[in-house]
Amino acid sequence: MSLRIGLKVDVCNRRSLEEGVPCLLRIFGEFGVQASFFVAFGPDNSGKAVRRVFRRGFLKKMIRTRAPRTYGLKTLLYGTLLPAPMVGEALPQLLNQIKDARHEVGLHGWDHVGWHDGLARMTHNDVSESVSRACRLFEQSLGGPPRFSGAPGWQATPTSLRIQDEYGFAFASDCRGKKPFYPCIAGVVLKTLQIPTTLPTSDELLGVGGMNEQALADYYLRSLRQNCVNLLGLHAEIEGLRYAGWLRTFLAASLQRGAKFSLLSEIAQQESTVAGPDEVLRREIPGRAGTVACQRGIP
Repeated sequence: MSLRIGLKVDVCNRRSLEEGVPCLLRIFGEFGVQASFFVAFGPDNSGKAVRRVFRRGFLKKMIRTRAPRTYGLKTLLYGTLLPAPMVGEALPQLLNQIKDARHEVGLHGWDHVGWHDGLARMTHNDVSESVSRACRLFEQSLGGPPRFSGAPGWQATPTSLRIQDEYGFAFASDCRGKKPFYPCIAGVVLKTLQIPTTLPTSDELLGVGGMNEQALADYYLRSLRQNCVNLLGLHAEIEGLRYAGWLRTFLAASLQRGAKFSLLSEIAQQESTVAGPDEVLRREIPGRAGTVACQRGIP
């Protein structure tokens, strides 16, 4: 029996990179665990996310997660009343600190909000240009092309998945699901391995059914499955700032249980030859507004 855990850290905005990432690096260093960081490289248009207010469940989520305190007022105004600062491109020294600490860095899109809210309306050329822009900035910042990618907000379409195949990524993490797989679209199996997020994120759980920060660690410990990939999605502006306490508790308890924390690139090497094909569907999941890309058959 083995307990395998992967930590997927999404860095979606400028504050999460500037303030959240350094905190997470300290936490991971305390426990000697490694994580895979997915960094947005384009403009931080977080303020434009206010347009989601008309999506079912969005306003409720903002209230129960106390968004102004969690994200900060400036972040909530970027791209509207305040200019949109660049994210990954602006702080290459911090990206290199992530690598120097033996973690790994991959893509989390170009314009995070633009992709999250507009992918379904983007043309093939729009998607291709967005990915290409992010790859160019990644290479300028880190001296080499990205080896993996994760779509903002778990937003993926047949077009984005096909285009992704052109970049030679070792893997991608665009979906929610239960185990690594190769996407199958219209009967064609794509070549980029998907390592899906298998556990709910903390912002999907907080404030639901009385769930508070103290209860999060216990929830995740109960949810871990033996002999499979447990992929926990973290957000640098959440676990890296206001909600770091539960993460420390979870890491300590998991290590006491003998859990092995692996980089997603290590998981990809182990799973690439045994993973099978599966379909990607769009569906709603509890605690998140709108739909996300999901591996077929997840509960």
